Amino acid sequence: MKFIKIFVLSLFSLTMTAQTADKSLAKKGALTEQQLQRWSHLDLVKDSIPGMSIDKAYNELLKGKKSTKVIVGVIDSGVDIDHADLKGKIWTNTKEIAGNGIDDDKNGYIDDVHGWNFLGESNNENLELVRMIKKADDGSEVYKAALADYDKKNEKMLKEKFQVDFIVAADKNVREYLKKEDYTAEDVNAINTTDKKIYQSKMVMLSMIEQAGPGFRDEINEYKEYIYDQANYNLNKEFDGRKLVGDNPEDLKDKKYGNNVVYSKDRKDSLHGTHVAGIIAQVRDNGIGGDGVANNVEILPVRAVPNGDEYDKDIALAIRYAVDNGAKVINGSFGKDYSPQKEWVWDAMKYAESKDVLLVFAAGNDGKNIDVEPSFPADTKDKKIEITKNVITIGALDNQFGENMIADFSNYGQKNVDIFSPGVKIYATVPDNKFKYEQGTSMASPNAAGVAALIRSYYPNLKAAQVKQIIMQSGTAVNFDVVVGKDAEKMPFSKTCVSGKIVNAYNALKMADEMSKKTQKSPKL
Repeated sequence: MKFIKIFVLSLFSLTMTAQTADKSLAKKGALTEQQLQRWSHLDLVKDSIPGMSIDKAYNELLKGKKSTKVIVGVIDSGVDIDHADLKGKIWTNTKEIAGNGIDDDKNGYIDDVHGWNFLGESNNENLELVRMIKKADDGSEVYKAALADYDKKNEKMLKEKFQVDFIVAADKNVREYLKKEDYTAEDVNAINTTDKKIYQSKMVMLSMIEQAGPGFRDEINEYKEYIYDQANYNLNKEFDGRKLVGDNPEDLKDKKYGNNVVYSKDRKDSLHGTHVAGIIAQVRDNGIGGDGVANNVEILPVRAVPNGDEYDKDIALAIRYAVDNGAKVINGSFGKDYSPQKEWVWDAMKYAESKDVLLVFAAGNDGKNIDVEPSFPADTKDKKIEITKNVITIGALDNQFGENMIADFSNYGQKNVDIFSPGVKIYATVPDNKFKYEQGTSMASPNAAGVAALIRSYYPNLKAAQVKQIIMQSGTAVNFDVVVGKDAEKMPFSKTCVSGKIVNAYNALKMADEMSKKTQKSPKL
C-alpha cells in the first residue's frame, strides 16, 4: 500500500511492463449467463471484460507445470466443508485424532480437525460502535463519534424498517386479494378495485416487480431479514450475543473458547464464508457450479465473523491460528469503522509477517475514501505508513469496463486500497450444495487471494511481500477517469488505489516466474 518502493523493487529490475487499458476495450452489450458465471476469470483484451485473466494463465502458462499445495486461511462466518464443489479442498489437521476429545497436537484447541470456531454457538452480534457506547462514557472523541454514528444508523434503520413493513404488508394484501401465494406482474396489473388499500398495494408491488423482476419475493425477504437483523441484533443495545461464547472478549489471554465445528449452527449463516472459500478453491472443470481461482489449495476455515461486527480478539487469535497451522495466504473479508483493541490485530499481522504469510483484506463496502475515513482492519496507524509489508487491501470491480467499472459500494483510497479485483455478481458455493451470485469487496478479496495462492503454489520460493508487490505491479493499469463512492465522484483511476491497477493473474505469474529465477540466482536476496 503506502510502501510503493518496498525492498522487492530495489532488489529486482523486472523487464516486464504492465499492460495499460483504455476505454476502447469495453464490451458492447450485456454478458451472457455463461460469461457472467465466470467473468472474473476472463481476459480484458480477449473478452472485453475486466476479469483477472485466470483462464489465460491456465491455458498458456501453467499447463504441465508442477505446483505445491498451499493452505489458504479463510477467516469468516464459517465454511460448509461438506459442499460437493469443495470436495478435497478442505484442510485436515493430521496431528489431531478426530473425535477423541483430546488436544492431540497440544495447540490449545481440542479436536480441531478442520479448523476452529471462535464464535461457538453464537452468531448474531452488535456493531462495534454499539458495544462501545454500552460502556461508560469516557469523554473521548471516539466515544462521541460512536454515539453520533449510532444515532444516524438507528434513525436510518427505523425509516427502512417502516418501509420494509409497508412493502411486506402490500405483498400480503395482494396475495390475499388474488387468493394465490405466487403471482406475476400480469396478475397484479389485472387487479381492478376501488378499495384504496388494495389499489395502493397494487402500485407498490408493481414497482417492486419492475425493480427486482421475477425474484421480487426473495428480494423482499432478504431486505426484511437485513433490516430486522439491524433492529434486533446489530443496533440493539439490549442484546448481548457474546454470552453464548463464554469468554471474556476484553482478555486476549482467555484463549480456550469456541469449538471445532467450523460452520454456524444453522449452516445458512455461514453462506458468506462458504462463498468466499468457493471463489478461491471450488473445483475447476468438474462441470458443476463455478471454478475456483487456485487449483492446488486447501481451505483452512476459521470462524470469527458474526452477523454483526467481529471482535478484535477473535480476529487476532484467528490470524495466529491460521498462521500456526500452515496457512501461507489468509483472506479476511470483514471490516468495521471502530477497533478498540486494534493493537491486538496489528500484533497478529506482525506475527503473520514474521512467518511469511500474506494477508488479503477486503477494502469495505461503504463507498468511502478510507484515506480520510475510518476502516478496520488496517495495516497503518496514521493512514500513511504501513506497519507491515505482508498486507494487501482489495477494492471491488464491476464487470462493465469503463467509467463505472468500480463497484458503487466499494471503498477506495490512493494510500490505503492497494488494487482492485472483480467483486460484483461473483458466482460461487453457498451452503447445502448450492451456488449463488454475491457481491462486495468480500468477493473481490478472495479473488485476489486466489491469485496470491496461485503464485505461492507455482513459485513457493517467493516471499509474502514479493507476492504482494507482484500482484500490484503486474496488474492492468487503467488510464481514464472513473466514478467512485457514495457521492459518485469522478477521478482518475490512478487515484483510487496505490497501484492504479486491476489484478491480472496472467501478468502476475509471468512476473513471478522472472522474479523466482532471479531469486534463485541470488538466494541471499
